[in-house]
Amino acid sequence: MLSMSDDSVMMKQVQATHAPDGREVDVAPLLHLVEDILNRATLQVSFVFISVRKKAGQAHAEMEEKNHQISYSIVLDALSYVIDRISCEIAYKALGGADAHSTTVAIFETLASFPWDAKLVLTLAAFALHYGEFWLLAQIYSSNQLAKAMATLRQLPMIMEHSGPLKPRFDALNKLIKAMVEVTRCMVQFKELPPSYISEDVPALTQAMTHIPTAVYWTIRSVVACANQITLLTTMGHEYALSTTEAWELSSLEHKLTNICDHLKQQLGSCYQHIDDKKNVETFRMLVELFEMTHIDNMKILKALIHARDDPMPIVDGSTKRKVTLEVLRRKNVLLLISDLNISHDELSILEQIYNESRIHTTRLDSQYEVIWIPVVDPSIVWTEAMHKQFETLQSTMPWYTVSHPSVIEKAVVRYIREKWHFRNKAILVVLDPQGRVVSPNAIHMMWIWGSNAFPFTSLREESLWREEAWRLELLVNGIDPMILNWIKDGKYIFLYGGDDVEWVRKFTNTARAVALASRIPLEMAYVGKSTKKELVRRVLATITVEKLSYFWQDPTMIWFFWTRLESMLFSKIQQGKLDDHDPMMLEIKKLLSYDKEGGWAVLSKGSNIISNGHGNTVLTTLVEYDLWKEEIPVKGFDLAYDDHHKKVHGVTYPCCRFEFPNTAGRIPEGMKCPECHRYMEKYTTFLCCHDEGHPTASPFRGEL
Repeated sequence: MLSMSDDSVMMKQVQATHAPDGREVDVAPLLHLVEDILNRATLQVSFVFISVRKKAGQAHAEMEEKNHQISYSIVLDALSYVIDRISCEIAYKALGGADAHSTTVAIFETLASFPWDAKLVLTLAAFALHYGEFWLLAQIYSSNQLAKAMATLRQLPMIMEHSGPLKPRFDALNKLIKAMVEVTRCMVQFKELPPSYISEDVPALTQAMTHIPTAVYWTIRSVVACANQITLLTTMGHEYALSTTEAWELSSLEHKLTNICDHLKQQLGSCYQHIDDKKNVETFRMLVELFEMTHIDNMKILKALIHARDDPMPIVDGSTKRKVTLEVLRRKNVLLLISDLNISHDELSILEQIYNESRIHTTRLDSQYEVIWIPVVDPSIVWTEAMHKQFETLQSTMPWYTVSHPSVIEKAVVRYIREKWHFRNKAILVVLDPQGRVVSPNAIHMMWIWGSNAFPFTSLREESLWREEAWRLELLVNGIDPMILNWIKDGKYIFLYGGDDVEWVRKFTNTARAVALASRIPLEMAYVGKSTKKELVRRVLATITVEKLSYFWQDPTMIWFFWTRLESMLFSKIQQGKLDDHDPMMLEIKKLLSYDKEGGWAVLSKGSNIISNGHGNTVLTTLVEYDLWKEEIPVKGFDLAYDDHHKKVHGVTYPCCRFEFPNTAGRIPEGMKCPECHRYMEKYTTFLCCHDEGHPTASPFRGEL
């Protein structure tokens, strides 16, 4: 096939013809026209090129076509002579029997002053002119007398009558033409790369520039081969047979161009990635600066976070399920609910309850906010149909605003959310005031603890609410169970307890009931489960039900909410930077969370007042040793007698204290003091997989002493 076997010598010859005069030629509109011609100039309608244009409405298509016509006119006014000259030269050389390489070099000499991409598009346009005319006559000669006369001169009626045997030849031509167009499109895309974001010293672009002369040569060489086939067919008629050598040449060229195109696309992808990275860095910096500025309203902030692109209505109203503009959020307090697609049913259920309660009294101050769901999806993951269904399912259940699609959250915004707001896949609630200022980087903990009463969700409001709180039973169960609140009002003794050891639960409840009977005190007990190990909790609940050991929460969401509120109290203090302050209430909360990791536990209260908070072992021992302290009850009262003996037991058997913070928790403290001995705890890394949780929780940081 090759008249010159040495590629290096051949390419030096091609390079020697390259003498660009610095002119800038916008060949993209011309390529669009060429693609349209080659797309229609086929023997079978099944052969369709992948068009750069996307299908749109009729009005939009007409407007686009009108714009293209203007671009065509500008380009063709300057270049039509060159295109005609190349077309004639290719046909003349084919008839003269010139070899393909010399014809290709001649074209390079004619186009010496043009850049590489223009050389290629102009040559392809010259071929399209010749090839398009051939197929235009073939398609209309049977219905148009002028076309019929011209087609007869070119022997087209005879060729079409024998199109069956010629089909393999046209199939080979179509494959090669498709490869030619693909390479040409890559060339134009390289030319269109924005110089403000990429320069030729970028490795991917440097490597591509090195291979571009070779790519242009072999594509023009392929154009010559295709043109030769059509010229010889129209001059020699259908009897002209495709030789084995020519068939092999077409196949080899198609294979070579495919390899060249694959390589160029790989480099082009790397260039696009480089540009995308630079744009993301630029957008990220813009976001940082934007949040540091003062605004008259929140629209600039919201538009930066939710990139509408061409969609004027990028969000969906949860109450009507209709798309709306961002204007509905102008100058409002906006809570950004940020999560991945695995946000739990429990979280959504409780949030919906709080949200709906705030909507009932729309004139109240604590209802003056809107929520919008911002789903964060890893940009490196390919979006699938399963993910889309998961998104739509979640979206359909939400009564508040949601984005229309996760794609409106750009990569730079995802980075900002992760770096500045410490999002780690666990849902957070970022609060923006009517001017778009961040008044809380995560109000989810305030929402769990105090609901809408935490409005406007600022740090000052959080501090104020903590000052109003005290270590009492309402702090633990408020908003969860009215039954326990009724026990509190009645002034009863209440054991709130948890754990996953069925035997311990059985011993504890039976012993506590016996002690209450002996002491003649009204005692109620409520089992609140455990923060993890749901399957074990279900087994405990089954035993409690069968043996009627105590009251318990039948709805798993209530158990989840109890532990989530407790953890939120801890995270609230972490967020405030007051985790290790000498706060008696926080010490008790930390104890309770620690006991949950180490077996059973129980909190005893009389009405609202909490008497004692203890580990399962110390509480059970205190109850079992009732005979040792029952004599103190008439003197001290049951409350003090129980608490004093529990402290003695606790002083002998200090339980380990342990806290676990999943990597998804966001802000993880560098260190923590033990709630028992007040020394700094040791820090470990643990890998954990709880199979009964529905999905694994991996790599929590664990503090232990």
